[in-house]
Amino acid sequence: MDKLRAASPSSGSDTSEQSNWLDVEPDLENFEFVSLFDVQAFTTLAEMLQHCKQQHNFDLVQNIHRLQLDFLGALKLVNYIRSQVKSDIALPSQISLDDIQDDRFLKPVLDNDAVIFSLDEVLQPSSDTEVETAGTLDESSRDLHRKNRDLQSELNSIRESFANYRLAVEQTLDRRWGVDEIPSSSANLKEKDSSGYYFESYAAHEIHETMLKDAVRTDAYRDFIYENKHLFKDKVVLDIGCGTGILSMFCAKAGAAKVLAVDRSDIIDKARENVFNNNLADIITCLRGSIEDVQLPVKEVDIIVSEWMGYCLLYEAMLPSVLYARDKYLKPDGLLVPSSATLWISPVKDEAYMSDHVSYWRDVYGFDMKAMQEGIYDEVRVQGMPASSLCGRAYPFKVLDLYSTCAEDLAFTTNWETELNVGTDDPDGFLIWFDNFFSPCRSEPIPEPRITPDKWVLASPGHVAFTTGPNGPETHWKQGLLLTGPRDPSQTISTSRHLSGEITFAAASDNARALTLRLRWSTEHEERSQSWELK
Repeated sequence: MDKLRAASPSSGSDTSEQSNWLDVEPDLENFEFVSLFDVQAFTTLAEMLQHCKQQHNFDLVQNIHRLQLDFLGALKLVNYIRSQVKSDIALPSQISLDDIQDDRFLKPVLDNDAVIFSLDEVLQPSSDTEVETAGTLDESSRDLHRKNRDLQSELNSIRESFANYRLAVEQTLDRRWGVDEIPSSSANLKEKDSSGYYFESYAAHEIHETMLKDAVRTDAYRDFIYENKHLFKDKVVLDIGCGTGILSMFCAKAGAAKVLAVDRSDIIDKARENVFNNNLADIITCLRGSIEDVQLPVKEVDIIVSEWMGYCLLYEAMLPSVLYARDKYLKPDGLLVPSSATLWISPVKDEAYMSDHVSYWRDVYGFDMKAMQEGIYDEVRVQGMPASSLCGRAYPFKVLDLYSTCAEDLAFTTNWETELNVGTDDPDGFLIWFDNFFSPCRSEPIPEPRITPDKWVLASPGHVAFTTGPNGPETHWKQGLLLTGPRDPSQTISTSRHLSGEITFAAASDNARALTLRLRWSTEHEERSQSWELK
């Protein structure tokens, strides 16, 4: 993930989701509960339900529990009954699931139907309801009823998925009915923290459009998932930082039995709509919250998929969340997508770039604007550089095996070295990029540091990889350009072609999601060092 990348995770508890739902419900005190079978209206739902039982011999609550309906199913049942009554068509002696399968029953037959807004009341079984219902069932139904009662504790664990369905349906129906959008109260409920702006930035549509249109990025995930459908079939998948839900939908189409899509940004609301509109709500459950806080409806997952990479790979610090989920939820033989990444560094020299972006400020229509150069040598510049700007051998200074990497490994100092090209005496700076690798087999060794994505793809079926470096198609990550400050004129330019030193990645002191990069390099004649910030 990166500055243009979707982030994950607000509070993911049942209470939070239900609060969001209740906040957008209309004031029921102003509504009348119209009978399902005639025009009589009542001030409470209980009175209306009792009327239907006494006058029309129909128990809505009993039918909802008999059919084991969730919110969507109960919504369809209400609209099915009203549709049949409105069309003067008799109901079958016993309504079946097949009768209410048609999605047209998602659209209310009655405008402002208070029954629909009160379905929570009938979805919650009470002891009185259980006793009364049990007395009206035949022996086989009583057995089923007892089993359902015994499974009640397990069903409680998936109520969060009901809350997600409710929110998705409510938003979708608002759009179809032409109702003005009700502002989400989640912004008021969401606890503010130092990462607030980070998550809020990923609610913007333009960011996700940029990422989705990055064919290198999106095609890599799609190709790995679709080319390895046998790995996803009937599996439980966790998508961390799901954004618009594109990776979750790839997994669902590949045959996953269940996909849990987690994101803390408000983009999760759009993900729910995308999932619903593509008829995948029975497979994909969207959960709002950080993976560290959200309560998953499962104890473990078979696969974790996430697009967590940022500028210079580790900007935005999303990888620790993936590692947390790996340790807490991933099965011992589970799969991580992607599986490893390699960081590269290379010296660069580009006279045209330096002229256009650095020395340019010394003569702007005849004026010296060197004040505009402030920070130019202190900040990492996210820039797509041509391969011709490389003036030395690239060096792979860090390999992250996601199955074994720990959060502590993401702040590091490591050695690097290179040989400058013939004719290059003093580079303008250094370029940093990363390669990503997708392996279909957990036991397979990670790629050797110098293996290229092209070679990795050809090495074995099911392999997928891509580079963000200057030798590949440009991605929205581009590269991190570290411009070195002007050399002291009194120093003699080294004629040595060999450079070696250390590179340090560390969290910025004032922002845990930002990066501080430090570089030390030396030749046989001199030693230099410099730091850059990526914020």
